[in-house]
Amino acid sequence: MSVSISRRLAVAGAFVAAAVGFSMPASAQTVDEIKAKGKVTIGMLVDFPPFGITTSDGKPDGYDADVAKLLAKHMGVPVEIVPVTGPNRIPYLLTNKVDLLVASLGITEERAKQVLFSKPYAAIEIGVLAPQKTAIKEAADLASKRIGVARASTQDQGVTAVAPKEARIMRFDDDASAVQAMLSGQVDALGISNVVAQQIKKMAPQNNYEMKFVMRSQVQGIAMRLGQDNLATWVNGFVDTVKANGELNAIHQKWLGSDLPAVLKN
Repeated sequence: MSVSISRRLAVAGAFVAAAVGFSMPASAQTVDEIKAKGKVTIGMLVDFPPFGITTSDGKPDGYDADVAKLLAKHMGVPVEIVPVTGPNRIPYLLTNKVDLLVASLGITEERAKQVLFSKPYAAIEIGVLAPQKTAIKEAADLASKRIGVARASTQDQGVTAVAPKEARIMRFDDDASAVQAMLSGQVDALGISNVVAQQIKKMAPQNNYEMKFVMRSQVQGIAMRLGQDNLATWVNGFVDTVKANGELNAIHQKWLGSDLPAVLKN
């Protein structure tokens, strides 16, 4: 091979390397790499209120958006929030379109084979909601009470499993019908998620609804790619810090109207 050809190949190689450098993927493996590219790119659902919503001017908002912004603030870089869907959120992460996910992703053994989860930063709880004046503290107190649930739902299964035989479980076609039964006084209590419970509290604040007890929880984690151990160490430290200093509790109060549940305080 002649010297001139070698030089042309070397120059061509340099241009290719430069082109690759200018078209770097959105994601990074480590905290230093994120800082080097000047921003952290975070995937987030925008159709799962109150965790992910879109404002009237089209900007991502909600619990997850606030957590994403807080994470970027602690890291010292701007945040770019990338809207994702339930089906494509993990593929977006695995194909390097985002650095990590703050996308209401429940921690499960099956998903842990695909992604690396942080410590829990959020949780969806299934419990029993009733007016503050209603004397319910535990499942045994449901005896003689009318409890509304959406038929064949997780809350139906939960209430059916714990309610005494004397309880009257009233099954409705969907959450909306069960909620309406609660608001109209057809039922004394409601099996519901804390997400829907917050909406009910806003609809009828005069009734002073409160979650009496929790039957089950599904915790959510910030997701990273397998092998992003450096980033995971930093993210876990971030979660510990914002739990300890009250910043995460403030976000939970803002969007869910209550303090962090016990399952997140461990």
